[in-house]
Amino acid sequence: MLRITDARTGEPVDAVPARRGLTRVEAHVPGYDTTALRVLLVADLLARALEIGGTPVWALLTGDREQAELHAGAAALGIRPFEDRRDVGPGWGESQVVHVVGEGGAAPDGIRVAVAPVETPGLPEGADPAEVRLALLTPPRSTPAQLDEAALAEARGTLRRWRRAVAAWARQPSRPVPEKVRGRLRSAWEDDLDVPEVLRVLRWVEESDLPEGARFETYAYADRLLGLELTRDLGSPA
Repeated sequence: MLRITDARTGEPVDAVPARRGLTRVEAHVPGYDTTALRVLLVADLLARALEIGGTPVWALLTGDREQAELHAGAAALGIRPFEDRRDVGPGWGESQVVHVVGEGGAAPDGIRVAVAPVETPGLPEGADPAEVRLALLTPPRSTPAQLDEAALAEARGTLRRWRRAVAAWARQPSRPVPEKVRGRLRSAWEDDLDVPEVLRVLRWVEESDLPEGARFETYAYADRLLGLELTRDLGSPA
């Protein structure tokens, strides 16, 4: 079961409602900048993790300004579409609300997920959205993120290597994700959305002696959370 640290109390709480029902994930941002995009990305990860576990999700965006820029920036990074909060009322069957907000930001009472800032005010010109997404996923969400050339270069190298490997593994007979590996992945993202641990598991799988078909299925499974298009190069020349 997914548990998340409530920023109000510092205590872990269940992100899944006690009675099965809709969970509203509400992202709160004052306007458009890279920190706002990181808040939206964390909200996207939370929604993905809940849905993988079978919990229906309603994703909303509460912002004071630059709504169009926020929606466009989120779409570029592969973040799910968020409905504007001002246009909707309570959700049918809604049983829990989780607020995702930048550190020190305002949000209504309820479970609150805090996201540290990005220490780069704007996206570097010409940056690949997938590289930006991975660079923002790499540090814990409680740690300020950098979008400098070093971080983007590391993300670029990792994506190229993983996509090339996944395309090669896909040419071998498929094998199921080993239960031990699946358990490690689920345990990571269900423990306060520990995405850095998910990435560490993938690095271990990359270097392991697991069958290539199992490595392919593992990366495809993890990408349901990460949203990095790791299977993008399937069918490309070796």
